Amino acid sequence: MRIKQTIEHIPGGLMLVPLFLGALCHTFTPDAGKYFGSFTNGLITGTVPILSVWFFCMGAGIDIKSTGVVLRKSGTIVGTKIVVAWCIGMICTYFMPAGMIQTGFFAGLSTLAIVTSMDMTNGGLYASIMQQYGTKEEAGAFVLTSIESGPLVTMIILGSTGAAYFEPRLFIGAVMPFIIGFILGNLDTELRSFFGNASMTMIPFFGFALGNTINLAVIAQTGLLGILLGLGVIIVTGIPLILADKFIGGGHGGAGLAASSTAGAAVTNPTIIAQMVPAFAPIAPAATALVATSVVVTSIVVPVLTAAWCNHFKPAEEKQIIDKSMRHLV
Repeated sequence: MRIKQTIEHIPGGLMLVPLFLGALCHTFTPDAGKYFGSFTNGLITGTVPILSVWFFCMGAGIDIKSTGVVLRKSGTIVGTKIVVAWCIGMICTYFMPAGMIQTGFFAGLSTLAIVTSMDMTNGGLYASIMQQYGTKEEAGAFVLTSIESGPLVTMIILGSTGAAYFEPRLFIGAVMPFIIGFILGNLDTELRSFFGNASMTMIPFFGFALGNTINLAVIAQTGLLGILLGLGVIIVTGIPLILADKFIGGGHGGAGLAASSTAGAAVTNPTIIAQMVPAFAPIAPAATALVATSVVVTSIVVPVLTAAWCNHFKPAEEKQIIDKSMRHLV
């Protein structure tokens, strides 16, 4: 059976399939963890410890050495994404009610859901798109997107916009496993390979544990709103990313458009932040469902839009290359 290949054909499948299975478990057998106890309960309820190991391995897999072009491209994408998410967070803080919208079509929408869906790029999706439609340097520009992984950037945005208050020790605690892994991975290439390869292995485990915090009824209620949120992420972050890629990154905008997605790891942030700030606890399930839907939507739509964009500019680029070659021959 080719289970892994089948899962990988689903956008964000390595995260979303286990998450859906966990949500099924929680919806129909919410007390399964308590009933079986021991290691089964640990697997079902172990979101935070599993994520802490994943953050460590993610940090260990990042090589501090890379070319200037890659750093410029990557820095442009990460910086633009964070700035846009911060601006949107500031607007939401002023115009949206505290917590989340309680009634009507937008019920469940919150600053937490919007910021979380916008501040993290799906690095794997970006790299795969650019490998096919971009340059080698553009494909390698996903290296710094790992900085966005985890709750730290979301915490900074929510804290600086006034949507939440985090004690300094919580910021340190959120980033420490990542930093320790990063240091060890760059001190020893064998450790980088050893821990870095484990980061992908952890994804299904925290996906399943996270799913066990979600009731499928919430996903059903927020499905259409989640689709609109995903499309909104592409539009709101995609336009500034295209402009930044053209005027700062030196590209034609394709790399920016390829980065206008919601990362699969963003699904975990509402739950983690709710554990740090209990006031977010009632909001976290709806926010998680919305972000999960946004992950699926952006994973499907972004590759299609990017392919069309890059194919539009490709003939012009090829003509420029031919013209330069002819001038060189003359």
